[in-house]
Amino acid sequence: MAPHIIPFPAPRADRAAEDLPARARHTEHLALNAEDGTLPLLRSGFSVAGASAVALCLALFVFGGVGPQGARTSLGWLSLMVALMCMPFGLLMLFLGGAKWLRNQRLSRLGPRLCRRGER
Repeated sequence: MAPHIIPFPAPRADRAAEDLPARARHTEHLALNAEDGTLPLLRSGFSVAGASAVALCLALFVFGGVGPQGARTSLGWLSLMVALMCMPFGLLMLFLGGAKWLRNQRLSRLGPRLCRRGER
């Protein structure tokens, strides 16, 4: 015997948005932007770029330095490779996180104006 399924009408998102006043839609929009991954992206970007800077400092000052033909020790080569692999990735994450942060700042300043334009 199959279970009886009672179909309930699903709430439409556009109908719910029409019922909200402009200020509530603005705060709902900001709440969604607050959890868009900007802070974890910035944290990980700083961490990876920082690890790269530490590895580069270790290669230059602790593990024998870097000459015209490269690092002088095996640990220096390893540290140099880690630094050169982490630096572009960390800087790209920082750039993306910074761009998202600036976008969120702009949206928080322009949010009420954008909601008023949408009501016309």
